[in-house]
Amino acid sequence: MIKKSILLDVDEVICFSGFLNAVNDFMNTNYKIDDFTDYYIDEVAIPKEKFAEFNKFISQRNQYENADILPNSLETIKELNELYNIYICSSCINPFDKENSGKLFADKYQFLISTLPFIKPENFIFTNAKNLLIADVQIDDRLPNLQNSIEKRILFPSYHNKNITEDELNKQGIIKAGDDWKNGWNIIKKILIESNYYKEENNKVYLKRK
Repeated sequence: MIKKSILLDVDEVICFSGFLNAVNDFMNTNYKIDDFTDYYIDEVAIPKEKFAEFNKFISQRNQYENADILPNSLETIKELNELYNIYICSSCINPFDKENSGKLFADKYQFLISTLPFIKPENFIFTNAKNLLIADVQIDDRLPNLQNSIEKRILFPSYHNKNITEDELNKQGIIKAGDDWKNGWNIIKKILIESNYYKEENNKVYLKRK
C-alpha cells in the first residue's frame, strides 16, 4: 500500500520554541504562552522603541536549544511515521529580521534532526510558501497556511487561534484538533490513526503547476 503524505508544521505544533523565554529575559517579565491571543508575541510584548534592540538580542540566541516539546507530540509523530510519509514543512524566516534568519534556519534544522531522528532530513521543507505544496494531510496552527487543495486539513489548537469559530472552520472544511494545545496530539492520533484514515488509497506531495 502506498502511504499517504502529511505536511507537518513545527512551531506551536511540535514545540514552543524559546522565543517567549527570550521575550521574558529581555523584558524581565514572566509571560506564559496562553497570556497571548496574537500570533506575533513580540508585537504585543515589546515596546516599539525597543524593537530593534530586541531583534539584535534574539538573533544571538538559539531559540530551539530549550524548546518546549508539546505533550505526546513525539510519540504520536513516531507512530504516524510508520503509517504515513511525513514531510516537515516550516518557515525559517523572522519577518522582522530577515537578514539574521540564517541562524534561525540552522538552529531549527539541528533541533529537527536531533528531536525527530526517525524522519530523514530529505523530508524537511523550509518555506513560507506552503501554498505551493499539496499532500493528503496538512497539520498547522495557522489558518491561512491550510490549503484548500489538501484533502484533510487539521488546525492545531494554539494560543493565537482560540477565537476561530466552528462556523468558520466548517465553511472551510477544516478540522480543529480540540481547543487545548495540551491535548492536541491525542486528538490527532484519533483523527489519523484510530480512524484508519491512512488505509484509504492515495498519495500526493508535489509542487503545484500553474
